[in-house]
Amino acid sequence: MSYESVIGIETHVELATASKMFCGCKVDFGAEPNTTVCPVCLGLPGAMPVPNERAIEWIVKIGLALGCDIAPHSLFHRKNYFYPDLPKNYQISQYDLPICVNGTLDVTVDGETRAIGITRVHMEEDTGKSLHVGEGGRIHGADHSLLDFNRSGVPLVEVVSEPDIRSAAEARAYATELQGLIRSLGVSDAKLEEGSMRFDANVSLRPEGVEELGIRTETKNMNSLRSLEQALAYEIDRQGEVLGSGGSITQETRHWNEQDGMTHAMRGKEESSDYRYFPEPDLVPLAVDDAWREQVRSTLPELPQARRIRLMESGIEEGAARQLAADAAMGELFTDAVAAGGEARDVANWLTGEVVAHLKRDDIAVTEIPLTSDHLRELSEMTAKGDLSATAAKEVLGGVMMGEGSPSQVAAARDLIQVTDVAALGSEVDAVLAANGDAVEKIRQGETKAVGFLVGQVMKATGGKADPKVVGDLIVSKVKGG
Repeated sequence: MSYESVIGIETHVELATASKMFCGCKVDFGAEPNTTVCPVCLGLPGAMPVPNERAIEWIVKIGLALGCDIAPHSLFHRKNYFYPDLPKNYQISQYDLPICVNGTLDVTVDGETRAIGITRVHMEEDTGKSLHVGEGGRIHGADHSLLDFNRSGVPLVEVVSEPDIRSAAEARAYATELQGLIRSLGVSDAKLEEGSMRFDANVSLRPEGVEELGIRTETKNMNSLRSLEQALAYEIDRQGEVLGSGGSITQETRHWNEQDGMTHAMRGKEESSDYRYFPEPDLVPLAVDDAWREQVRSTLPELPQARRIRLMESGIEEGAARQLAADAAMGELFTDAVAAGGEARDVANWLTGEVVAHLKRDDIAVTEIPLTSDHLRELSEMTAKGDLSATAAKEVLGGVMMGEGSPSQVAAARDLIQVTDVAALGSEVDAVLAANGDAVEKIRQGETKAVGFLVGQVMKATGGKADPKVVGDLIVSKVKGG
């Protein structure tokens, strides 16, 4: 029997607010353990929560960017469960009255674009962090566990998709698109490796052509886009083998193990009734009026999909356009450089090539390097005028990113300015022609490959600083003129 995979993704996004969701404690992920805490986020008796207005504004912003309806009235609930890193033994979350509902996110895979439904976007608080000390870093087999409550109470937005995703590749595309959108809004750095964006994926299989959903599993611990795709591909194959052999799927939560490339059963899957939701008695309902909603809407930047379309319409190839659209700061740098006079394709290639490679190697953002739109414009102009070869331009860009100065300063300091003056190159060309009579004769007989050989000899003699086009024209002129 042929099966269709059905995937829904729950995405948790830590907001980059200055303070926590229900108290004034500073959000500082580099602080010493248990130093940014207070009676509210530690759940001490009598401590009263107060909502973070900026966090509410930002979740509305996310909802609007996803095309959601913004509920005029919303309510916080208590989600009850017991775990060591949850100091109150309940989490302040939302249940049946979330802030944002009924959105969509367009996802493109293999040239086909599909709209993935967004069920809801709701607000909650993050838990503390458990560190299991021992072999493997897992609770099973750990010698002991340490608890850090600095993260407890950090504003956490959950984006819940409809079960509209049909493959592991489409799941990765959805996650990539959502990550780019969140970053473009400036509400979170959305770094998977640091846990500020986390995915839980529900997976089930059903016979093709059947509408009824199959029994699902939830997979956790996917801390990269690659892990997300690999974990879901494995889980789809695993469920297919179970069903194909006549077995049945157990509804459970599973853990993705990066080392063995497999998912493993953790516990039975909870239902909403297990959490005994009830309205949070210490918080009044939220009311979002039309004027405030529209004021938040007016702050929305150009979103990745619109930016990508605009870039492609300007002649940028799709891969580069996707990279520039996914990083708001990178996209702004590109736009400003081109507006200042930089050649669009050159600037796009540099940013998505050398610049991205540099950022990945040092694990930094583009805003952390001394590269400006004026630098890119100047580099483009020097290349267009022939002052720099394509290879030299890459080296100069590397120097600029290392803080060595402007492109002209780096090019001069590294002696990379390309020689284009015919008079200055004449003697070098003459010397090469005199030393390579056989090649000269081949050119006279119409063999054009010999021109390339002689250009290479001149480039070698000039230390790569000669303009190869000028050299080629000069060789042909001298040979045929002689």
